[in-house]
Amino acid sequence: MKRPLQVTLLVLSGLGLLHASLFTDLSLRFVKEGMRPMLVASGVLLLVLGVAEAWSSQKPGSGDTADSHGQDQDQDHDHDHSTVPRIAWLLFLPALSLLFYAPPALGAYTAAREAPKAVTEQRYFDPLPTTSPIPLTLTQFTSRVQQDHKRDIGGRSVRMTGFVTPDKGADGWYLTRIIFTCCAADAQSVKVRIHGAAALPADTWVTVTGTWHPGGTLGTSSAPAALDARTVKKVAKPVNAYTDALPLF
Repeated sequence: MKRPLQVTLLVLSGLGLLHASLFTDLSLRFVKEGMRPMLVASGVLLLVLGVAEAWSSQKPGSGDTADSHGQDQDQDHDHDHSTVPRIAWLLFLPALSLLFYAPPALGAYTAAREAPKAVTEQRYFDPLPTTSPIPLTLTQFTSRVQQDHKRDIGGRSVRMTGFVTPDKGADGWYLTRIIFTCCAADAQSVKVRIHGAAALPADTWVTVTGTWHPGGTLGTSSAPAALDARTVKKVAKPVNAYTDALPLF
């Protein structure tokens, strides 16, 4: 690839990374919050390399050697190898997409096509607070329902936040969170089925208040992670949506 195109690609890639990680929150669609500093550092490094490459190409004599070398090559070959391969232009697409058209965030479409994330085995649970409703993450609720042998969650009012994932042809819908271990490639979903309330459009963020929907044996794996909804309130999408966080209010 010719030097001007190399410089342009380095600068565009650096700007794209900085746009996604430093000036906006777009990077949180693809990686965990903790990886943001590395993306910023990578963007700065690419910009520095681009500037250094551009500066070195302007140094006196830097083009003379290349020109003489090119002339020697022309004498040895009947055809020109200096033309940029057409496929090389595809390298500009990722850089431009970060600047002008970021891929959409993962949501209900992804969650509906994968099995829920298995919760980590837990043997001991702290007593539930006397607050009502109790703010819980979807993972905490699922763990309480399926692993707390004291069955403290039974009959208690809880409050959770997530986005709507429809379940066509079945009773209820899912309150969902997508969780990144590292990045979008390893995303997993945790879902709680909601009964007794009409589903809002897919990917709508809501806070749901209700009580456990009976089924199976509470405190064992036969108990469903399900809720009888009392209220469903539409809320704003959190900035860092790919964690299983407590409701904000």
